[in-house]
Formats: sequence, C-alpha cells, structure tokens
Amino acid sequence: MFKRLDDAAAALTRTPVILRVDGADVHCREGDTVAAALFAAGVEACRDTVVNDVPRGPYCMMGVCYDCLVTIDGRPNQQACMTLARAGMDVERQRGAREVTA
Repeated sequence: MFKRLDDAAAALTRTPVILRVDGADVHCREGDTVAAALFAAGVEACRDTVVNDVPRGPYCMMGVCYDCLVTIDGRPNQQACMTLARAGMDVERQRGAREVTA
C-alpha cells in the first residue's frame, strides 16, 4: 500500500541507517522518521488497541492521532511519526494497554 518514491539523487546522498524492529533489522535512510522507516519496510501496524487487539498504524503522520505509538529503546509511548530514525535504535510494537510512567 505504501511505496517510497524513488529519487535517485536523494538515495545517493542520504546515509543508510539500520534499526531493529521487533528483533529484525530494518533499513532506512537518514532523515526518515521511524514511521516512514516502518512503512518502507512493509510494517503497517505499530500498536494494538486495548479493546479487541486491533492493529493500528500511523495515520496522520504529523503527531496528532497517536496511532503510531511504539516503544523506542525501552521507552514506551513514543510517536513514531515524530521521531527521526537513528542507527542502532531498538523499536518494538506496543501490544495491549499502555503503561503510564512518571
């Protein structure tokens, strides 16, 4: 459903980045958000709803809807669409109820 637009010049000038998503390597480019990296890798769901465990993925891509919440480097409730991907980042889908921490 989602496809990266090929821009040969941009692909050559942007540094490749590898992050881990649920234990698997995901390749993206410098400047991509985590949500864009997930979409480019074919991962469409970031979290599951509390009721009925319905998969949800990035929707607005501008930090308003909170459907893209993931755990990044052990920190839950991070907005994938507002977080730039960086090398070595560990991303996990959020399943079930969110934990609120102070």
